[in-house]
Amino acid sequence: MHVLMVASEAAPWAKTGGLADVVGALPAAVESLGHAVTVVIPKYRSVNPPGARVVPGGRNGITYHQLDHSPRRRSVFVDAPAYFNREALYGERGADYPDNARRFAAFSNAALDFAEAESGWPPVDVVHVHDWQTGLIPVRLEHDPRWPALAGAGVVMTIHNLAYQGVFPKETVPALGLPWSVFTMDSGEFWGKFSFLKAGLTSADYVTTVSPTYAEETRTKEAGAGMDGVLRALGRRYLGILNGIDTDLWNPATDPFLPAHFNAGDLSGKRECKRALLASFGLPMGDDALGRPVIGMVSRLVAQKGLDLVIGGAEELAAMDATFLFLGTGEPRYERALAGLAAAHPARVAVKVGFDERLAHLVEAGADIFLMPSEFEPCGLNQMYSLRYGTVPIVRAVGGLDDTVHGYTPKAQSANGFKFRHPSVEMFVQTVRRAARLYHDKPVWHRLMLNGMAVDHSWSNPAREYVKVYRRARAIRAALLET
Repeated sequence: MHVLMVASEAAPWAKTGGLADVVGALPAAVESLGHAVTVVIPKYRSVNPPGARVVPGGRNGITYHQLDHSPRRRSVFVDAPAYFNREALYGERGADYPDNARRFAAFSNAALDFAEAESGWPPVDVVHVHDWQTGLIPVRLEHDPRWPALAGAGVVMTIHNLAYQGVFPKETVPALGLPWSVFTMDSGEFWGKFSFLKAGLTSADYVTTVSPTYAEETRTKEAGAGMDGVLRALGRRYLGILNGIDTDLWNPATDPFLPAHFNAGDLSGKRECKRALLASFGLPMGDDALGRPVIGMVSRLVAQKGLDLVIGGAEELAAMDATFLFLGTGEPRYERALAGLAAAHPARVAVKVGFDERLAHLVEAGADIFLMPSEFEPCGLNQMYSLRYGTVPIVRAVGGLDDTVHGYTPKAQSANGFKFRHPSVEMFVQTVRRAARLYHDKPVWHRLMLNGMAVDHSWSNPAREYVKVYRRARAIRAALLET
């Protein structure tokens, strides 16, 4: 098959979150199964891929830059300076760009125009779009005859985070040249406004999200963000496929960011990483410090990531026989609270506000325990990085965290971490205390580490599941054309 994959970001070119990691890694995994993949993203100001060449076919001031990765995989960058030659991807100073609807509508049309005009590659069999920014593509393919070459393509839409829905005033519908028929309860109308996400969900042949548990959660009113009815109505056409991780980039045996390497057969390098991690945060590195568990957290400092639990239990955490390290940036109130905690406990708590790729890898490698007490988490990647690096995760049992972490009990031979369900400070602190104490039971802890390192979190299995969905979507589209 030839898969046209369209998204607003993809690693390593443009990234704000997990969406970019998925779109950066999935295409190569799909290609390895024998399929062709064209990835289309905007050419933001910061995106200047070396080796890309300008290709013909653009209109309305749009040009395309194509980067060939192999004979069957390429990335295409939509160069529309009026819309994407800006400082950021979606907005600045905490506010979205006011023309985001028009920006991503133009991008979606441009992606379809590129595929329609293509002559050097096989016809597109499947169109795979990601998140609200591409939600108009399924709508266009259903209602607009401008792209006849794509009429037989199956359409798959993936939700990476249901909290972001692309909701705009209803006047957006005619402004974008859409028919009013898409502004109904069965299409894009959402509480009197127009939702790009809902319009895409209701027009796609198949909808996926990034973990099986998140798929179940989003079918409920509690976690469905107002879309639960839409997702329930999809029935079996909505499912969760657990994300993978880039196991070449995240590999403790070869990671270039680490001062020492290690693997499941020889963990000695992890102690050197722990020493370097403590040094990087300006903390004591003696035998006493190395003998205590180092508990790390790399995260956006926002409510979704469970920061209220961390702040609420801060003094109890600091009183434990453990060292706590925090790396991230986000809401000022959380940055200030963590900085205050570090100032009050300078030998046991350290914070670095900002993001540093090298340090993020060092936390995963050098920490003994990793915190992810999220309010909700569609999939989560850091817990999978942690498992691969022998760093035992503590997670709240939601979304992909629940799917990937097997909670410790004395009888659980496959345990690789710790989980708690009730989002209370008391339950969170109790779980952290339990893990910090168990750290000193070396045989048990060693088994937890090895269990985590043994799990295959590569993109190999998820890619096979996506290919199954592609075939089903294509079959649905073929059946519709026959009728």
